[in-house]
Amino acid sequence: MVPTDNPVRTAAFFDLDKTVIAKSSTLAFSKPFFDQGLINRRTVLKSAYAQFLFLMSGADHDQMDRMRSYLTNMCTGWDVEQVKSIVGETLHDIVNPLVFAEAAELIADHKLCGRDVVVVSASGEEIVAPIARALGATHAMATRMVVDDGRYTGDIAFYCFGEGKAEAIRELAAREGYALEHCYAYSDSVTDMPMLEAVGHPTVVNPDRTLRKEAAARGWPVLTFSRPVSLRDRIPAPSGAAMATTAAVGFSALAAGALTYSLLRRFAF
Repeated sequence: MVPTDNPVRTAAFFDLDKTVIAKSSTLAFSKPFFDQGLINRRTVLKSAYAQFLFLMSGADHDQMDRMRSYLTNMCTGWDVEQVKSIVGETLHDIVNPLVFAEAAELIADHKLCGRDVVVVSASGEEIVAPIARALGATHAMATRMVVDDGRYTGDIAFYCFGEGKAEAIRELAAREGYALEHCYAYSDSVTDMPMLEAVGHPTVVNPDRTLRKEAAARGWPVLTFSRPVSLRDRIPAPSGAAMATTAAVGFSALAAGALTYSLLRRFAF
């Protein structure tokens, strides 16, 4: 019998914020959205403190549910094309987020090993997909909202968070033929436990306190990423890499207000 060469297909799944990049993936869009009138000063100030806490210590499921409700209410009625236009016009000059050098190296290592790289984020496709493309990722998965007559209705069709991330990973694995027991996953947040448990090789990165305890109890590796570098300087633009993305929403372009304390001072009355 002639042996068949049928290698196992595998992938590495990466959370985005505070795992691959050092801050909120949508941080830089607060000012453009403010400038274009999608949010007002009161909204900026109201959400800034919540985002500051998220960046400092993460957020549990209840906090994320409250933030999801707040953001969907805020973006209801926004024009989808206007959101996409703002993101497109400001992406290269403003977003160009700081990527952890260690994450970039790890992504490159996985690609050299023949694995697909998948970015899985609760943020929206308008933010996630361009960053994933710049990272050279094979796929990106994100939250999607309902759009009617070109505007966000405020309803969520799919929330790529918690168990939702794990469901998206399993569905993609079924389509692509990934053997999940041989796949890898990386995250900083305990809310991503379902995602980490879905693969055979979970690793925590800059974990929050609860996830660090879980990792210690389960014997999972713990990585510390601390060297952010410019995405443009660190990673060359991919040449026509195919991106299979889920449809997603512009509301996450605020991602819990997405302001650092310095921006809070700048917008303060």
